[in-house]
Amino acid sequence: MFLSCFSKFYTEVLVAAAASTKYAMEEIASQYERETGTKIKLVFGSSGQFYTQIMQGAPFSLFLAADEEFVLKLSEAKGWDKGHVYVEGRLVLLMPSTHSESFGISSTSPLDSLSEMLNRGQIKKFAIANPEHAPYGKAAVQALKKAGLWDRIEPKLVYGENVSQAAQFALSGSTQGGLAAYSLALVPAVKEKSTYYLIDASLHEPLRQRMILIKDLPQTREFYAYLRGPEAKSIFERYGFFVPLE
Repeated sequence: MFLSCFSKFYTEVLVAAAASTKYAMEEIASQYERETGTKIKLVFGSSGQFYTQIMQGAPFSLFLAADEEFVLKLSEAKGWDKGHVYVEGRLVLLMPSTHSESFGISSTSPLDSLSEMLNRGQIKKFAIANPEHAPYGKAAVQALKKAGLWDRIEPKLVYGENVSQAAQFALSGSTQGGLAAYSLALVPAVKEKSTYYLIDASLHEPLRQRMILIKDLPQTREFYAYLRGPEAKSIFERYGFFVPLE
């Protein structure tokens, strides 16, 4: 009875969301708020850091991870259900347009082009997300190792705390590019000043992004369901995510 009364006044849904979802989730949340009046508060960061915070009792309502393993670990530790895979992400080589034009990157084999740039001494600094807690950083390391580039590029790496910061570093002018999320490369403000090249998905483990309901309140459940519906799906796909069938 207390929970029922409390939920009537609980009008904000606090969401911990992977940095790769930033622009898609901001659009989804804005649309949902217009339709329902429910306030959605978004906090973006690395999935590993969110996992630690939630384990320590952080008051998030929903968690949208970039690596499903963090949700599955939470599920096991807390006795929650396993949530749902909401999207699958892709990795891209991202660099300023001026660099891509002068370096002559191949769209069919961008990491081969990156190898040639390393051979020519053109890569001084290169950005990825921190692989210790950012799934896109982990995928970047896997791809670089599988492509045989790791030993040469590792000393040149600049690490972002999350994939959004890695993308900023890749375009800052202080690096010659980086590996980031496809979803961030499609943001209009980023597209205006950059060029991206999709990385072969077979070079890293699938970026299966899973979400989980933490606070079982009516407003939270409704937004959780909305994220699996057609309106959210359309926005996610527009930002380069693949939305798998359940």
